[in-house]
Amino acid sequence: MADDGFFEWAEFLGNLYGTPVGDPGPGCDLLLEIDLQGARQVRRLRPDATLVLLLPPSPEVQEQRLRARGDDDEHIARRLAEGRAEEREGRAIADAVVVNDTVGQATADVASILDLHRSDTR
Repeated sequence: MADDGFFEWAEFLGNLYGTPVGDPGPGCDLLLEIDLQGARQVRRLRPDATLVLLLPPSPEVQEQRLRARGDDDEHIARRLAEGRAEEREGRAIADAVVVNDTVGQATADVASILDLHRSDTR
């Protein structure tokens, strides 16, 4: 991180995450799954980036998903609290919001947003 080897990086709930600097090449998109800290960095470095905020259908559904993957009660509580705190700012900096109710529909929604962005930049 100190050597500028990451496009963005963040500490989230005690873990470090990041995206190494790379070059996707001309005509290629770079899709990042990042938290709000990373989104702020991307917005600062690439103001032309399209930021999409993915949200669960509800906090109850998010909790069910976290339990289904085996997260413990403490982690779930921290994750839900962090999500509530970040949603407002996320909505403010995002270019679009997608509710991740089903993977297929959320994927289609994101693809449509990217198609729209590509047509706007031509």
